[in-house]
Amino acid sequence: MAFCNMDEFVVYILYSEKFRKTYIGFTSNLIERFKSHNFLETKGYTPQFRPWIVLHIEFYNSKSEAMKREKYLKTGIGREFIKNLIPKI
Repeated sequence: MAFCNMDEFVVYILYSEKFRKTYIGFTSNLIERFKSHNFLETKGYTPQFRPWIVLHIEFYNSKSEAMKREKYLKTGIGREFIKNLIPKI
């Protein structure tokens, strides 16, 4: 069973508890993208802050909707929303 069909896009927020960092992205295949962030990538932002957990996901019917939401989450207001998702320790 597929996690989401190919006509859906997922906006996701990853969280590195160890480093207290977040990462925001979108994809049409969350499982493979998550594996890439946690195990496969060797360059870029995400490998240096492993391990990542999925903090939040949202589903969209179009790539443009997902891109718009991703962009919003990277704004100051969006980051406040994300901050409220992070478990208080």
